Amino acid sequence: MEAAAPSSATAAPPPAITAEAIREAARRLDGVALKTPCLAAPRLSQLTGANIFVKYENLQPTASFKERGAYNKLTSLTEAERRGGVIAMSAGNHAQAVAYHAAQLGISAVIVMPERTPFVKVNATEGYGARVVLAGETIAESAEACAEIAAAEGRLLIHPYDDPRIVAGQGTIGFEMLEAVPELDVIVVPIGGGGLIAGIATAAKAIKPEIRIVGVEAKLFPSCYAALRGEPGRCGGSTIAEGIAVKTIGKVTLPIIAALVERVILVDEPTLEWAVNAYLTLQKTMAEGAGAAGLAALLAEPDLFRGLNVGLVLCGGNIDPRIAASIMVRELTRAGRIIAIESDYPDEPGLLARITSAVGRAGGNILEVTHNRLTLTHLARETSIRLTIETRDDAHTQRIVEAVRAAGLPVRLTEHVDGRF
Repeated sequence: MEAAAPSSATAAPPPAITAEAIREAARRLDGVALKTPCLAAPRLSQLTGANIFVKYENLQPTASFKERGAYNKLTSLTEAERRGGVIAMSAGNHAQAVAYHAAQLGISAVIVMPERTPFVKVNATEGYGARVVLAGETIAESAEACAEIAAAEGRLLIHPYDDPRIVAGQGTIGFEMLEAVPELDVIVVPIGGGGLIAGIATAAKAIKPEIRIVGVEAKLFPSCYAALRGEPGRCGGSTIAEGIAVKTIGKVTLPIIAALVERVILVDEPTLEWAVNAYLTLQKTMAEGAGAAGLAALLAEPDLFRGLNVGLVLCGGNIDPRIAASIMVRELTRAGRIIAIESDYPDEPGLLARITSAVGRAGGNILEVTHNRLTLTHLARETSIRLTIETRDDAHTQRIVEAVRAAGLPVRLTEHVDGRF
């Protein structure tokens, strides 16, 4: 994977965000935002070779870290600003946080979301009482619609990341992680617009200047990576990490990242899927694509973190259940736990029973049978049969294939991945 290292990594942090501003945010958030646990994750440590500690921000009331910045900003508004109402653009987590806390504070809220935002996030945001407007394919396009509505209705914009009070709220995570695990060597943080990593970096380095901060972006949206290299960001495509699919890094956050963040790692979609599945199956916790990005960085670049005490921010758990189910099945296929075998056979009575009996005797669990007589790719007296089968491992797969062949039936393995990617 690619990584960009800021050239000014040892420079003093810009004054836009201070440790004292983050401490003040922590005082505001006391008793409001959950002080989420930061716990050792032995099974993830075994997977990656690092000593991993996970900060479970998916346990917040709206299942993401955005609670912190939203509340810190909303409680700073004047009475006139509260009466005028607020507006925000978001792929989902900032939307839910603003909607939730605006309702708690009696403030009218409008949320503009990209049209492809997962239904689970749209429904949750509406459930908190906000008016949701779906506009544009990306956050940048949503921002245009957001500006138009704000001007027309006189609402105050609550920016998802490019606001000092938002950044200060998110930064409270850095204090909490080092309070819970002082021995951390490095903290790995997902980057969208940069609010989370800018806040955490400022807080963490105020307590422990030698700690290393590493950022991670989806490879399809390398906005921060490109900005640090002085290059235009070529962003676009379908990613499961829609929460960090941001085309433009924040003006407030970029100088802080350049000063305090060691490097930015880019991760591809299969690695993000692997990380989501690892959280589900190994940690028994829900992580959306953006929330799993930190773990994806360790899976992509294990040598950078091997043997170190690494803090991961599981920043959100609002994943579409359909996407989560799809990822789990795809990972079973990649690991060789789900296979497909097929062949063309004479169309005669009892044939299907012979194949399925052979698979059953070998201990295979048949998930799906496709029996096709109508395709023109084989003769009129032939049929195509395809079985999707659950297996235990590669050796079991081979026994199933051999059992079918031993029954006098040709077969070919058509869907199996040996190892990772």
